Amino acid sequence: MTARHKRTSRRLTLGLFAAACAVLVVACGGELFEVPIETPIKAKLDVSAFQRVLVAGFVAGGNDELDTNQETVRLLRSQLRSKSSLRVIDADALTLTEVAQDQNKAAAESDATAARVSDRELSDKGGNQPTTLPQKIKEQKDIDSYDRLFANTAYWKRIGEEYQNPLIVTGSVLFAPRTSAGFVTRETEVYDGLGRRSVVPTRTYMERKGFVLRPKFVFIDGRTGATISSLSRSEEVLYNAQQTTPALSSYFELMDRIVPDFLGTLSSQKIKGTRILLK
Repeated sequence: MTARHKRTSRRLTLGLFAAACAVLVVACGGELFEVPIETPIKAKLDVSAFQRVLVAGFVAGGNDELDTNQETVRLLRSQLRSKSSLRVIDADALTLTEVAQDQNKAAAESDATAARVSDRELSDKGGNQPTTLPQKIKEQKDIDSYDRLFANTAYWKRIGEEYQNPLIVTGSVLFAPRTSAGFVTRETEVYDGLGRRSVVPTRTYMERKGFVLRPKFVFIDGRTGATISSLSRSEEVLYNAQQTTPALSSYFELMDRIVPDFLGTLSSQKIKGTRILLK
């Protein structure tokens, strides 16, 4: 017999022995009972230097039915109040698309003023002028063009000073309609000649529609205005094409999948479970 076969035989013997012991314990009056356990998960980001957190606002777009900026700010503040030791600051959500547009306009005017010194300089600097930001955010490339806002340390330091140097949570959120068509596997009930029921997988061509949610959370040190870390996620939900689902309902369904990762970045969490023991 090979060594591998010996190990397999030994494991089988031990498994049978353990099962026999369990049966013996139960037969002799032993009881099976569940013990609740909690597994601590350490926070990914050290926020011990902060006592307060400001969920400032988000660059948001993709759907006209929903104010994704306001909804995201409200949801994250609510979650942090109940599941974080940081004190949540109540303040009006910043409309960061307008802030970014103003900053971009000011940078363009500054470059134009500097370029007037010389016609030669104007032609040389033509390619360095700030890129125009899209007024309406429809897709990912539109929202990506706003990323330089989060690198503006002077702006974020000024916001931090206004609110006593908290941890600042900001970023971008794209919540957009999504359509898909193709073959999907579905379980179908079938009955044989004797009326016995069984479930078999079948592939069916379907048109589906729903939403995609792509948030990017940016964590900024309010004392310096510098970015500490960031977290990006992407989730989508698709429904039968004939089904009508409100945008707000789909938004919360998708955020339910994302919020645990967000909270796990800022605070330690506990995963609850059970273990079966013999008594």
